[in-house]
Amino acid sequence: MDLVCLKNDLVFGVRLASHALGTRSSMPILAGLKLEIEGNQLRLQATDLERAVRCEIPIENKGENESIVLNGSVFNQIASHLPSDERISLTSKDDDGTSIQVRCGEVTFDLPTLPADDYPDISPLPSTKTATVSISQFQRGLNQTVFAAKKAGQTTRLSLTGVNLVLKSDHLKLVTTDGYRLAMKTIGIEDIREEGEYLIDASVLTDLDRVLSQLQADSVDIYKGEGQLFFHAAGMTFMARTIAEEFPDFDRVIPKNNQISLVFDRKSLLEALQRIEITASEDSGAVSLKATPDESAVVIASSSRDKGEAEERVRLQNVPSEGIEISFNASLVIDGLKHLASDEVGFWLAAPLQAALLEPAGEKIPASDHGFLYVCMPVNLTT
Repeated sequence: MDLVCLKNDLVFGVRLASHALGTRSSMPILAGLKLEIEGNQLRLQATDLERAVRCEIPIENKGENESIVLNGSVFNQIASHLPSDERISLTSKDDDGTSIQVRCGEVTFDLPTLPADDYPDISPLPSTKTATVSISQFQRGLNQTVFAAKKAGQTTRLSLTGVNLVLKSDHLKLVTTDGYRLAMKTIGIEDIREEGEYLIDASVLTDLDRVLSQLQADSVDIYKGEGQLFFHAAGMTFMARTIAEEFPDFDRVIPKNNQISLVFDRKSLLEALQRIEITASEDSGAVSLKATPDESAVVIASSSRDKGEAEERVRLQNVPSEGIEISFNASLVIDGLKHLASDEVGFWLAAPLQAALLEPAGEKIPASDHGFLYVCMPVNLTT
């Protein structure tokens, strides 16, 4: 190996690929970053088998086409601390390619390589595109849904750890649920060539979000593989393995006939819930909301034997059509409110033991909140 490239190009590529390093895997080779030289292109790729990142940067190739694998974490740290210099060189120190010399300015690193033959194959990008989506809208969709999924290790139901991506007609739906709440974001798409439904681990899509944040691109193309979904933009390809488990029937969960409307100033409701949550029971985290049909205010309260009790009146933007008293786990409602930008929010309720629907409300809903809804199951304090 004998190449020279711009330092900024190499640092950019290493940082992108490092999002897929298998640092916690029982397979040591997955902690490696693979570098493949082909002509005047250097392909950098990493995978932990659940996700993979592949990108290419231009180089001046002074040697032959070949592949090496370096310790990804070490190489990423080196790239992050290189001195100010425009160019960086990578050169084989030994004929058998067991070590590589990295030089930038006055600093030199001699790095051992890992066996390239042991590195797993990463599927190539499929030839047929499935859809194209705006990166900014897709990232907003992830921000408003990923938080509602369970983390790996919290459940044996893999479907609850994933984001369900539904491509249909002229839109993309992102849906998550942990069994107690559901978050959904609908994004309009003009270019859908094949409908489909794909379930991907939320942590994998969080890494995709970080990768997309580093790209200078307006849109990302989506490709379907065998048990995989590919995202391609600005010369970068991100592979995400799909979860082979059926996602819950989310359409059945979303309330359709909740007649009681409570419209709040979002910030006022959020701050009140954060205060009243302090005295909520450790077990249920429950706070109660009590509305009456003759007053434009809601009483929010909580109590527990160890912490005491609290109560606060929160003004409504409307007068409810009928009264209701219902309890929720405060943290679940707080989560939903934090992921909205709207000044006003609407709670749609039907009965004390039926799910509530939370949506942005008001005359001026920000574009970033369009297509978002949040379903929250109530807490039954009578059992």
